[in-house]
Amino acid sequence: MIIGLAGVLVEDQSKALEFYTQVLGFQLKRDFPLGNPEGDRWLTVVSPERPDGVELLLEPNRNPVSKTFQEGVREQGLPATIFNVNDVTAECERLKELGVEFTMEPTDIGPAIIAIFNDTCGNLIQIMQEKGG
Repeated sequence: MIIGLAGVLVEDQSKALEFYTQVLGFQLKRDFPLGNPEGDRWLTVVSPERPDGVELLLEPNRNPVSKTFQEGVREQGLPATIFNVNDVTAECERLKELGVEFTMEPTDIGPAIIAIFNDTCGNLIQIMQEKGG
């Protein structure tokens, strides 16, 4: 068994697609309409380093329960998901140059260095650089 798909709730799929591809550097994998009146899409992105790897579903957040959850998690400063990077400090600088707002600067937590930013789509996202082995 492998993980093929993970998701993140987003307030606006078009805005999320632009942020996740143009700013974060992911690549569009799938984009097709779900056929509902709201115009929602099955919209996934992948890492360019692993185009056949795990897909990230940019899932429209229309459910009042999930909206409350998303807001609560964000208000607590908790990330919706975590992305691995080779160098957190360098990635922070790259993203800041593109206008990304960080809520936590690079922080050494022992086995990893982490930072957290706002994805502009309703979520806080953590980036993590594992240290050692």
